[in-house]
Amino acid sequence: MPEKTQVLRIKRQESPNSEPYYEEFEIPFLGNHNIISMLMEIRRNPVTRQGKRVAPVVFDANCLEEVCGSCTMVINGRVRQACSQLAEDLGGPVTVEPMSKFPVIRDLWVDRSKMFEALKKAHAWIPIDGTYDLGPGPRMAPSVQEFAYLFSRCMTCGCCLEACPQVNAHSKFMGAAVIGQVYLMSQHQTGKMNHEERLEAMMSEGGVADCGNAQNCVEVCPKEIPLTTAIGAVGRQTSIKWLRDLFMK
Repeated sequence: MPEKTQVLRIKRQESPNSEPYYEEFEIPFLGNHNIISMLMEIRRNPVTRQGKRVAPVVFDANCLEEVCGSCTMVINGRVRQACSQLAEDLGGPVTVEPMSKFPVIRDLWVDRSKMFEALKKAHAWIPIDGTYDLGPGPRMAPSVQEFAYLFSRCMTCGCCLEACPQVNAHSKFMGAAVIGQVYLMSQHQTGKMNHEERLEAMMSEGGVADCGNAQNCVEVCPKEIPLTTAIGAVGRQTSIKWLRDLFMK
């Protein structure tokens, strides 16, 4: 019997400013192949389906356990993690493309820097002075801990931005992931001290008001984070702050 094979159609781009193009590769099919392992097979022997030897496909990957978020790609038209997507669940030829909402560095490797810059703009951290012992942290109710944990699972993968129609060349919307982290940090008793700073960032250009409520973010989030809950909560908080600041002038 002929060996069963899998065809990958990969969108390639040699540099940030070069024109993209597609190349097809055919490799032996294995039931436990995920997209990353298939790309590794191609990297070991970068020969197209037509028999042309080409440069190895460039992609980003790290943990291979759906934790780091670096291997996010658009696979058969849907943004997802290449490390957890099994080939056998897709069937037929597989088209792999880089995310379109981030600058392409090369091939499937994109620059997610704007997500991290947005996190810095939104003060999405808890500043703690580590020069002396602060003692035990403040107590949190178990129910608050459990719900906050859902948001702590965010791996800044970029799926929510890729699926969001408000993230485009004409908008500076920070995206649902950043809003989710603003919500998370303000759940912490120590983090609440900087709550107002985060809300000010959310009220600035690209903040929560730019959300169009498409709710695509919760549909594609690989960690099933309730992002729309955070967007709604932060939206209410910014409205209250706006009214409070208005009457305090």
